[in-house]
Amino acid sequence: MATAVLAASTAPMAAARPRPADPLQQKVEAIRDTGAVGVHAEVMSPDARDSAYAGTAAMNTKRPMPRDGRFRIGSATKTFTATVVLQLVGEGRMSLEDTVEQWLPGLVRANGNEGGQITVRQLLQHTSGIPDVGPEIPALNSANGYRAERFRTYSPEELVGLAMRHRPTFSPPGDGWSYSNTNYILAAMIIHKVTGRVWAREVKDRIIRPLKLRDTSTPGVFPSILGPHAQAYTAFGTGTDTDVTKLNSSMAVGSGSIISTARDLNRFYAALLGGRLLAPAQLDEMATTMRAPELGVRYGLGLAEIPLPCGGSFFGHRGELLGYVAWGGATRDGTRSAVVYVTRDGGQDTQQAMIALVGQELCRTRS
Repeated sequence: MATAVLAASTAPMAAARPRPADPLQQKVEAIRDTGAVGVHAEVMSPDARDSAYAGTAAMNTKRPMPRDGRFRIGSATKTFTATVVLQLVGEGRMSLEDTVEQWLPGLVRANGNEGGQITVRQLLQHTSGIPDVGPEIPALNSANGYRAERFRTYSPEELVGLAMRHRPTFSPPGDGWSYSNTNYILAAMIIHKVTGRVWAREVKDRIIRPLKLRDTSTPGVFPSILGPHAQAYTAFGTGTDTDVTKLNSSMAVGSGSIISTARDLNRFYAALLGGRLLAPAQLDEMATTMRAPELGVRYGLGLAEIPLPCGGSFFGHRGELLGYVAWGGATRDGTRSAVVYVTRDGGQDTQQAMIALVGQELCRTRS
């Protein structure tokens, strides 16, 4: 027996072929090299699921990025909210041409903001002119504000009231384009008014449960991320990073508060673009886009249209909420989707590398 083993071990062997480089892993490492702490990307098609990780789960540690880690998806939440609104439209329970005043009488009526002139479509499309409440939230704008108010609870009415301190970004409604989280806070309130149930419940029952998005949640006022996750960091425009992982995200109801994973987001985008959540008429409304100069893309109803490097375009959304930054989306038919997120609010190089990864992976075909 020993002789046989020795003979086998000394027998000449064919030279091992070098493993081909993994394009997805290379792209993820390139994103890390732009200054991200941790990176995770995942690509899905009907017959494959590819994941890649780079960096660490926390600064100054060797702890690897968690497999299927959860993160705050930020403004990618808007696509979930728009989907629920469009489902209600498809059910005949409301119309995109309904005004804010019809559903929320007296709420949007100050400093030139007039809810009777603003339609639900304009909320979802960011053509309402309603000012963004974001600058009024201390926790989102400075390290001191974050430390002082990260556990503060806001009501939707309070958030709209803060936005109403300011004049419209443009007037009349429909005469411009300006990104405003207040639009989607109002959309969440309208969902509540139409259904009699809060936004979070409708998102769970209409999207999360039917698609079996087991790692996706609407945390409400709960400030921690349960389950595996990496820490998030932001510098608030300074040179010093702050750990911003804990956050009461009630200031982002309807606009940015969902927690999910790359895998669950891929499943959501594939189902949405594949026609499993909306009837064709409502999906066409969502994917009918216009120029959104602030974003450098085209924007529909809670869904952005981004050019592909191989021609055509994909549909998805950028997401950011204090240190977690994501890009994701799917091809128009939903057959291929890609999501990438980082755990530090990187600069322009990071953003370009992230959107390049999504575009290149959606262009890549499988043999």
